Amino acid sequence: MKISINQLKQLDKFRWEIPKSTIPNMKTNAIVYATYKMLQAISGDLSLTQTANVATLDGIVGPSLALPDIHQGYGFPIGGVAAFDLEKGIVSPGGVGFDINCGVRLLTTGLETEEVKPKLKEIIDKLFFAIPSGVGSKGQIRISMEELDEVLKKGVLWALEKGYAKEEDLEHIESKGCLKEADASKVSFHAKKRGMPQLGSLGSGNHFLEIQNVEQIFDKEIANRLGIKENQIVIMIHTGSRGLGHQVATDYISVMRAAMRKYNIRVPDIQLACAPINSKEGQDYIKAMSAAANYAWCNRQLITHWAREVFKEIFPEAQLKLVYDVAHNIAKFETHHFKGKEIKVLVHRKGATRAFPPGHPEIPSDYKEIGQPVLIPGDMGRASYILVGTSKAMEEVWGSTCHGSGRAMSRAAAKRQTTFEKASAWLKEHGIIVKCASETGITEEMPEAYKNVDEVVEVVAGAQIAKKIARMRPLGVVKG
Repeated sequence: MKISINQLKQLDKFRWEIPKSTIPNMKTNAIVYATYKMLQAISGDLSLTQTANVATLDGIVGPSLALPDIHQGYGFPIGGVAAFDLEKGIVSPGGVGFDINCGVRLLTTGLETEEVKPKLKEIIDKLFFAIPSGVGSKGQIRISMEELDEVLKKGVLWALEKGYAKEEDLEHIESKGCLKEADASKVSFHAKKRGMPQLGSLGSGNHFLEIQNVEQIFDKEIANRLGIKENQIVIMIHTGSRGLGHQVATDYISVMRAAMRKYNIRVPDIQLACAPINSKEGQDYIKAMSAAANYAWCNRQLITHWAREVFKEIFPEAQLKLVYDVAHNIAKFETHHFKGKEIKVLVHRKGATRAFPPGHPEIPSDYKEIGQPVLIPGDMGRASYILVGTSKAMEEVWGSTCHGSGRAMSRAAAKRQTTFEKASAWLKEHGIIVKCASETGITEEMPEAYKNVDEVVEVVAGAQIAKKIARMRPLGVVKG
């Protein structure tokens, strides 16, 4: 059943309710953050129905949530958030996604845009050579199965021990780049085999490394605290757990389908395959997912290391400092306040970014007064944003906000809309240098394939679930 706009109840300019009575067995309402204009596009796929379907799952606490970058995904919509009671609730691989801990990190360089522009092509060429990208791409380093298990257990700490990270990097990574629930023994041999050669690579699809110019500052004081200034060069990295994470998801979706029969769980869509959090199957998935998340954080750290080496070669004075690293495909145990009580829940964020407010204990000490940095990439032709978390996000959306602009059309549709030559010419005309492992990496990811990130960010800022700090424009892009 496809839910239409006229079945939604408008709560205010940016929030819409899918009432509990909309589809059978909903245990709670669903809330969608969007403008009416956005809803017209959103209602074209099944993402509203998927948001309502999540509200039928056992043990859901509070509403099923959808953010303005929402689009149809596997089971859960991409741009979806849901929290589950630890005793009665479930865990679902579809609520995390196939690219476990796909995430974003941002680095400052200490360099002005005008001094970098003349050497931009050289930088992009060297980064493209140093950081493997594309389908099935393999990283620079070779590790044994035993070393991979250490990566899965330790995350970025492994990179620190091997000289690929700085102590201060760990402080500026969500969960310090390691989930303690990780257990490498719960990751299949096939998943490990896929992940071994890919550590330290971007991969394909919407993954990228971008050289960006800080174009506009919205809050100068907070921007200064983050080390962000106008006309400064920053680097944004977007990638995840590669084939290892995909295989973990694939493996456990099969496990969950069998588990549903065992625990007599019924769902409106088999893609919502799940198991009780406290079951063996649920715990095994959480341990494997956590291991894949650690792999992803380590992956982004290795890419950071090689980006530092490239910049140091061209600009010896460059200091690439990590602003923050956030996950946007993950399930995490968190403590929240709900209806006047402190509760512990398992929060699924699928295409959604954690956005904790000032004072939260999980925020680095130097950001305590300003809130957690939130990184929102757009598309390779328009813009990306830095925001910070707010208390309203904690109250309404389990300390979450959007993760990007969100796709406006499928990859197949994008390829029908343009050609490699046309897309490349548009980027060149707008002064953006792109180095890509394949022609489809350009056509599938053309700017028009995505929603306008400015509109998406206006919704989360208008709803006060994130605060705008800075807008960056891409100058050079390395893609898979």
